[in-house]
Amino acid sequence: MTAPLMTAPLLELRNVWVEYGDKVVLEGVNLAIAPGEFVSVVGPSGAGKSTFLRLVLGQEAPSRGQVLLAGDPMPPECGPDRGVVFQRYSVFPHLTVIGNVLVGFEFAGAPVLGRLFGARRRAALAQAEAMLAAVGLAHARDQYPAQLSGGMQQRLALAQALVKHPRILLLDEPFGALDPGIRADMHELVSGLWRDHGLTVIMVTHDIAEAFKLGTRVLAFDKRRHDPHAPHRFGATATYDVPLLRKVAVPEPAPAAEIA
Repeated sequence: MTAPLMTAPLLELRNVWVEYGDKVVLEGVNLAIAPGEFVSVVGPSGAGKSTFLRLVLGQEAPSRGQVLLAGDPMPPECGPDRGVVFQRYSVFPHLTVIGNVLVGFEFAGAPVLGRLFGARRRAALAQAEAMLAAVGLAHARDQYPAQLSGGMQQRLALAQALVKHPRILLLDEPFGALDPGIRADMHELVSGLWRDHGLTVIMVTHDIAEAFKLGTRVLAFDKRRHDPHAPHRFGATATYDVPLLRKVAVPEPAPAAEIA
């Protein structure tokens, strides 16, 4: 049963199906996610978890049904309102740490030259440096990704994803490649960022303990029925929706001054 929402949902999936020819990946998915929730998504391989994330990112459109963001149809591309962190470190190896965080501002504010100047660059630098401080990388601002440990590279990927103040943060197995000690540190970091920034988080993980430790809600994706003679005929959906007794984050208002 879906947990009751106290506010208008930020994200809705209404009878969503994803089909590739005669193969059904997702079928009849109905979900509503409120602002400030931390939703952990679990399920076996092939249960449509990655497809679900691509729908939320805007990388994929449903074959049937609707995906709504704040009541409007999901834009057909990933904008700054959605940030994503993958299991493998999605950072630019030729840029320094500060350059990796600054690049989002430069691509948005100077799409032709890819570089900001003057007051706009100083304002963007201030925001990038504040985010590095928030993820514990201020001391490494001038290093390159190859000089960083795996955990530090994931911190950098988080800074990249969060610096433009997304409404939704998507995490796709973000800690799977980390050793247990670093993983525990990253759990603490992500929980703190979620609370401090009032984020709405959707995290895919194969680690059930991690799902229940971090989430305010756990979704399990799987197929409700199987036909051995037509294994692709039926798709997966959210078979379990478990609300947890953990207070959701309170979203902060958008920053007064954004860098275009």
